[in-house]
Amino acid sequence: MTDPAPPPIHGRAVEAITGLLHRERLMSLALNRSDGWPQVTTVGYLNEGLNLYFIVARCSQKFANAERDPRASVAIRSESGPHGDAVGVSMSGRIREVLDPATIDRLNHQVAERYPEVHVYCPAGDAVAVLHFAPEIVSTVGVIDGRSQAQTFLIGEVPPVS
Repeated sequence: MTDPAPPPIHGRAVEAITGLLHRERLMSLALNRSDGWPQVTTVGYLNEGLNLYFIVARCSQKFANAERDPRASVAIRSESGPHGDAVGVSMSGRIREVLDPATIDRLNHQVAERYPEVHVYCPAGDAVAVLHFAPEIVSTVGVIDGRSQAQTFLIGEVPPVS
């Protein structure tokens, strides 16, 4: 017996997830190595809605993994509250390199605006790659009073955040 397909994502879920993505700065990124084993690392990111952007060195294992197999998973969670309450999101999707200079410039400006207290290294040149993670499956988890509540959604046409 197969599990039923997750429902398409709806506006309220997009709004809640986008809020979490906007508040946090770090994600765990899982990519498949050439030997088939997953490799998980922590990277900083910038989000535009549910889309995530991050920078890696072109000489890194992450870049080699993403070029060979663009499938990836990310996990982002909030800090626990005073009662152990927390929220998080796990997303599976695909990675592609951002090559358009205007897009990279726009992302650099967004990073500088969103994190003015951080001395930002804006990518330029051939040493780094700007990568875009586009989610296809999104799973949210909320921990309230010690109990986990999970929901999984499929991404199709993402409704706008109101």
